Amino acid sequence: MNKFALHTVDALRWGSVAVIGLSLFIGTWQMAADESGLPYRYWARYCASLERKMRAMFIFTPGRLIALGQLAAMFVLVASELTLDLPMSWAFCLFVAIAPSIYLEVERRKRVVMIEDQLDNFMLALANALKATPSIGAAFNSVVTVIEDPIKKEVDLALKEMKVGSTLDQALLHMAARVGSRQLDSALSSILIGRQVGGNLPKVLETTAQTLREMKRLEGVIRTKTADGRMQLWVIGAMPLVFIIGFGVMWPGYFDPLTKSLAGYGIIGFVAVSWVSALVLARKVLAVDF
Repeated sequence: MNKFALHTVDALRWGSVAVIGLSLFIGTWQMAADESGLPYRYWARYCASLERKMRAMFIFTPGRLIALGQLAAMFVLVASELTLDLPMSWAFCLFVAIAPSIYLEVERRKRVVMIEDQLDNFMLALANALKATPSIGAAFNSVVTVIEDPIKKEVDLALKEMKVGSTLDQALLHMAARVGSRQLDSALSSILIGRQVGGNLPKVLETTAQTLREMKRLEGVIRTKTADGRMQLWVIGAMPLVFIIGFGVMWPGYFDPLTKSLAGYGIIGFVAVSWVSALVLARKVLAVDF
């Protein structure tokens, strides 16, 4: 009988979490559904921002689905805090709010690195294609069949833009804007400038490919030399969060003087700003440019 009662209490508790979370979700959705209201404009702007970031990486998931998933997760966390006294629920809500943006940025950087690794081979392939055909458009058409993703998708999209009316210069500029890589900007600039001034364009592209390989080698050397500093940055940056979580778990109520007074919130804000500023400054010091 006691076990049955405990199971009943747990079922009622989780049922209340679901009901409260669903109620908050429906209420917020009704408020945001008004197209003339401020919440709807911010909602539409956020969804459009997500879709714009994903389209740049050829991911065509609707941003609306991701935003709805975030809202549902946050409402479940709020309902859990109201009914189950979930510890550190605000931290989980903050993580849910920023997780998609962080994930997309991490994936974008990975994709940029992959494109930069393929760039010298792409330039050599284009130079060899130009030796066989004088038309740079035909050279791009032949190159797209021998290169691999992700740069293949970018070149293929540039070719499709040219087929619907864009010039080669416009298509390459759009490609550079989508990727956001300094090395790709340099490579595409060599193509555009070489076309405008004339001369031996295949030789220019071969020289550019050699320069890109040397830059990649130097970046690898710099990355190796600064690896210890970057590891120290991550360790030191994560220590405050580890201490906060650890003290909160081992001694519940340890941070109550900070979270139950206006002065405490001021101290938290000052410390958070100082912590973020220190991380940004350390990253600037380690970001060696050449």
